[in-house]
Amino acid sequence: MNSNDPNQAPLRDVAQSPEATARYLADVQRVLLDIGRNLEALALETRVHCRDTHVEGDRWFDAWMRARPVERALKDVLKHVEGVTNGLEKSAYKRRAHDEAVANTGRKRKEKELEKKHKNAPPIQAVPQNNLQQGGQGQNSGYGVPASIYDLGNRESA
Repeated sequence: MNSNDPNQAPLRDVAQSPEATARYLADVQRVLLDIGRNLEALALETRVHCRDTHVEGDRWFDAWMRARPVERALKDVLKHVEGVTNGLEKSAYKRRAHDEAVANTGRKRKEKELEKKHKNAPPIQAVPQNNLQQGGQGQNSGYGVPASIYDLGNRESA
């Protein structure tokens, strides 16, 4: 058997792509929403029929009481269909989030590795600021370092 045989796993291509998965789940959701609308119409017609079915000797609420279990069962089915459609939408978002997480994993691992290297590296000793500003000359060279451009005229000379 060939592992790439489309007859062996008909939804393999759909499962491998988040866009294809979203399209497929949207199609299934449309079908379920259509079924839900049909079930709503059926529930309404069943309610009308069952509540209008009277037997001789019934009190005014007996037909209504007999119709309640049928109405409740259809209501439960509608609730489950709605839950499935919501679950399909949620799973499409989760599928896309999975691919984004996989794509970001390599980058996050590199960042953590760099942070770990920086954390474990010995601290670099900073060169004193005065030596940098004086061009590497010693502290007692006799020259004063101006603090700003306005102090350039007040420099001490050797």
